[in-house]
Amino acid sequence: MEISFNSPTRPPSTHLLFLLIIPFLYTLTWPCPAAAQELLKGFEATPNPSISSFQPLLNDSSGKFSFGFLLVNSTQLALAVLHVPSSEPLWIANSTTLSRWSDRTQVFFNGSLVISDPHTTFWSTQTQGDKLVLLNNSNLQIQRGLDNSNNVPTVLWQSFDHPTNTLVETQNFTSTMTLVSSNGLYSMRLGNNFIGLYAKFDSNYDQIYWKHKALQARAQIVEGGGPIHLRVDPDGWLGMYQNETAPVDVESFNSFQRTLDGLLMVRLEPDGNLKAYYWSGSSWVLDYQAISDTCDLPSPCGSYGLCTPGTGCSCLDNSTGFSSGECPGSGSYSTDLCTDPKTQNDTKVLRREGVDVPPYKELMRYETMPSLEECENTCERNCSCYGAVYNNASGFCYILDYPIQTLLGTGDDSKVGYFKIREGAKKKRVDPGLGVGIGLLGAAFLCLVGAIGFGSYKIWMNRRRVNRMLEEETGGAMSGPYKDLGSASFKSIEMCTATATAGHR
Repeated sequence: MEISFNSPTRPPSTHLLFLLIIPFLYTLTWPCPAAAQELLKGFEATPNPSISSFQPLLNDSSGKFSFGFLLVNSTQLALAVLHVPSSEPLWIANSTTLSRWSDRTQVFFNGSLVISDPHTTFWSTQTQGDKLVLLNNSNLQIQRGLDNSNNVPTVLWQSFDHPTNTLVETQNFTSTMTLVSSNGLYSMRLGNNFIGLYAKFDSNYDQIYWKHKALQARAQIVEGGGPIHLRVDPDGWLGMYQNETAPVDVESFNSFQRTLDGLLMVRLEPDGNLKAYYWSGSSWVLDYQAISDTCDLPSPCGSYGLCTPGTGCSCLDNSTGFSSGECPGSGSYSTDLCTDPKTQNDTKVLRREGVDVPPYKELMRYETMPSLEECENTCERNCSCYGAVYNNASGFCYILDYPIQTLLGTGDDSKVGYFKIREGAKKKRVDPGLGVGIGLLGAAFLCLVGAIGFGSYKIWMNRRRVNRMLEEETGGAMSGPYKDLGSASFKSIEMCTATATAGHR
């Protein structure tokens, strides 16, 4: 039934009531303006200070994905595409150059998608497009016009070509792309016939720690036939292709050839593992992991840690217990252990039997040497060598030319490690709160000493005055001790104690 606000049968009071209630109901139902399904030239927006997590700017037509402002670390802002049912970020534009969550930060679309403040441009697509759209597969695109041949828009830029740490189903991953973990320590790249996972243990070198080579069970990789690429298939596998006819390799997931209603994604995790998940409707379910054993991860126990299968983490230095991945030797190092005076003076040698290089040792550099002494001497003379592991049985000497990470604990004493370790690199710092407390306690003690001293002086002066009075009255005769428990001295003590207590509080 249509409601007419001009009906003569409706009492004026009812008319007024409707005018008051309708805006209120609108506010309850739509707390903020709905995000658009395309953004045109001239669009601009700033973050809303009342938003606590995510502010949508653009939605796909299905409502499963949204693009907008993502609040990071309580004060920073990222442009992100989210999976709406789980609020999980699938793509972040400015992951390495986060701006502040402030009304001075602005995103605008002028043909390029740009995020900036009055002083800095943090990120830009550097395009000349007509509109920004979000597709039903979470791909964010900048489009321009229509292609006359097939009557579809020309795609100038798309987020699928610039992945961060996640791939979703139907998204291609090529040899020109890099997947990077959220902490920036690990990356995934493609070789000419393999998938490689790399660790940035040193600013000058990436160590490969996992390599999956194409088995070529279904098709052959043709040399010179073009680069390979990956794609996450909705049927539950990661396919490696050189062309679109057939995959040259299939890495199957637990859901292989099962029908899934939810989204499937692959993510490079902060521990360096490559994992696949599918959305069950209420949670993300683990569907695959490239590395199944914890000790096979690139650095599960942190710097100068030791991972022993079935036992867990410990420190290379037996005298120190393992705590939060911080072992003696952890910390910043110069890239040259010889010429940096501070590093050179603080460095000592640690030897340890029963240790081995990580499980990815077949991917590491090694040399064959006749003795442990020669292996150690080679590392000692090398200013970029942080340590070496020697296998007395095989004669292999593994040179570690990056800061020492987690090594593998083994009961084989023929495997010996030689490590350069900085003394005091991870000395425990005094907790700031404890320092303040000690300072206040010291101030209170000094105040107490001063008050006692002042009280003692007052007592001594009073005693002299009383003694003179008694001497005048008695002619100098005086008997018995005298104690003046004057209130002045105790007031001084109470004031200092109260001041110290208030400062501590």
